[in-house]
Amino acid sequence: MENLNKAIQYAADHQAEAIDDLIAFLSIPSISTLSEHAKDIERAGQWIANQLEDFGFENIALLPTERHPVVYGDHMKAGNDAPTILFYGHYDVQPVDPIEEWESDPFQPVIRDDNMYARGASDMKGQLVAHLKALEAMVRTGDLPVNIKYMIEGEEEIGSPNLEKFVKAQKDRLQCDLCLNGDSSILTADTPSINYSLRGLAYFEIWLQGPQSDLHSGMFGGVVDNPAFVMCDLISKMKDSDGRILLPGFYDNVRPLSEEER
Repeated sequence: MENLNKAIQYAADHQAEAIDDLIAFLSIPSISTLSEHAKDIERAGQWIANQLEDFGFENIALLPTERHPVVYGDHMKAGNDAPTILFYGHYDVQPVDPIEEWESDPFQPVIRDDNMYARGASDMKGQLVAHLKALEAMVRTGDLPVNIKYMIEGEEEIGSPNLEKFVKAQKDRLQCDLCLNGDSSILTADTPSINYSLRGLAYFEIWLQGPQSDLHSGMFGGVVDNPAFVMCDLISKMKDSDGRILLPGFYDNVRPLSEEER
């Protein structure tokens, strides 16, 4: 408890520096979808690497993928008997369009009513800096009770196309007892939260072909299918009233929750 109190005090004493670091990180336009920001992607990854190096992480590297690098670093000083946590996050951000909807420049962070506004402030550079600064406070005031590995990618906002291949290739380096995903939210500013069992995403594009031109509803209504109604019918049959997906094969590879997990 004494070490925890020291870390909390350190974080409070260095809050201004932490905010300055967050502003510097948010000012990097690391947009992964736009090729003209490739250098900014590299800058953002290097920024994280510099932070890790500053408070004693080792084996720090920007590991290449077919597109954007993954930042790796570890702090394994708790010993072999301590658990190892792999922290996942991403340093890339979404594009800023439509720019006219912004009240301020998305890459010139501003604070209004205790909130910081910038692209990536909540997804997920803000979470990254919060975690980094918590670790810094603990390292500066004592020893970490667990081993920590960092895996921070630069392609989350484009669907992480190279992450699966990267993890398989680096499985020995990434070995851990627990994986913590920092890309989430909390309920309120003073209510920390742990989100469990995040869902994935499956998406499809459906094309329906109808008549080549408009058909008079008085002559053809009820005789020729309207693609809009066919689409409504298709969508209505995808789930039942209990929310269960009705698409054939949808649950073939879904692992049921164990009683312990539930």
